[in-house]
Amino acid sequence: MQKTATPSGSGKPRQDEILTESEASKILKLSPRTLQAWRVSGNGPRFHSLGRAVRYRRADLDDWLASRSRTSTSQQIA
Repeated sequence: MQKTATPSGSGKPRQDEILTESEASKILKLSPRTLQAWRVSGNGPRFHSLGRAVRYRRADLDDWLASRSRTSTSQQIA
């Protein structure tokens, strides 16, 4: 398993890091099939198609996750 790249000694993930579907699913604690379904429906994080390969930027995962932060179940998704 590949380790997450971090800036020298900071312990934080790099925002420009490029991730595979498997790596992204592990970070989000979701199955790869969920990410695949979200790509089809347009509900998931931004992704990049490189031929048949799909890649995610760490910053896009973080932004997408932050945009879904709620304080109440009645709060609407923007």
